[in-house]
Amino acid sequence: MFAKDILARLVGFPSVVGTPNGALLGFVRDYLAGHGISCRILTGPEGDRANLFATIGDASTPGYILSGHVDVVPAGEPEWLADPFVLREEAGRLIGRGACDMKGYVAAVLAAVPDLVAMDLSRPIHIALSYDEEAGCKGVPHLLSALPDLCAPPLGAIIGEPTGLVPVLAHKGKASVRVTARGVPGHSSRPDLGQNAIHALVPVLAAATAQAEALKAGPQDLRFAPSYSSLQIGTLSGGQAINIIPDRAEARIEARAIAGVDPEALLAPVIAAAELAGLESEILSSYPALALDAADPLAALAQAISGHAPLGAVSFGTEAGLFQKAGIPSVICGPGDIARAHRPEEYLTLEELEGARAMVVALGQRLSG
Repeated sequence: MFAKDILARLVGFPSVVGTPNGALLGFVRDYLAGHGISCRILTGPEGDRANLFATIGDASTPGYILSGHVDVVPAGEPEWLADPFVLREEAGRLIGRGACDMKGYVAAVLAAVPDLVAMDLSRPIHIALSYDEEAGCKGVPHLLSALPDLCAPPLGAIIGEPTGLVPVLAHKGKASVRVTARGVPGHSSRPDLGQNAIHALVPVLAAATAQAEALKAGPQDLRFAPSYSSLQIGTLSGGQAINIIPDRAEARIEARAIAGVDPEALLAPVIAAAELAGLESEILSSYPALALDAADPLAALAQAISGHAPLGAVSFGTEAGLFQKAGIPSVICGPGDIARAHRPEEYLTLEELEGARAMVVALGQRLSG
């Protein structure tokens, strides 16, 4: 199958984050089996979605992982001009939800499989597909915990998020927390008879805004924009009507950390304020920053196969930090532009798709003989 045809099949599976992905993984499993490659489907604790891992070559020899997530963000925006889960081509653009982020990379990897199978690889190439990346990288930790039983310790991982096929060496880490306040409802004319849950959140919101301001003067890393770690209140909800005392309120707060800073630690003042106010707090997601040394052999390899010199850093996050934390040097390098992700009429160009396939084939060629 051509890369475009594979991408059309992948986009056709509405694998929205938090929903089952068995049909998509079944397609990939059958495709790989058609080329003599077996794979492991690793079901997550949710029970209805899974990761996939496959190896081309000798799994007992250290090799390289090509990693991508197969979940996508929802596509409910009215600006879509056609069904977002039916790939369409217009003037060289392949349009559909996930085409850029990041089923295009997955399609390119799969399209290169026949070439890789025909090579005499001295080191294996692994294909790792994960779920629920868009919910804070929730799926890939389960895959990483299973790696010791799947292959020899890998030499590196290439995570194919959209970077224009420019290798990226670093990104920020992220953690998010949900703080919930519960009150006692009643008529707003008698606040003395109720407890206002939104009011109860105020100390937490104050702690969050104070921490956000303080971080601006904290450690700096000029590779990032902004150059400091950051924190924001992302959502605030509660209340039914202006004349009803709110009996429940919720705030979701995220922190993004420069390399070397623990993103969960940035949330400590928020969590402390919640505890002091007697409110519930729950960490929703957390992944570390990525920081690959420019002198690491993986950086040189990524440059050689992509044809582009590495970029120091980006501010968006990926699963690469989790691979690094697991002891696997990691770099981000995939087709497309992150500015097209999570938007209506998301697209990848044919040229970008074929460029990604060529990069994967080039990796195989460097590992042959």
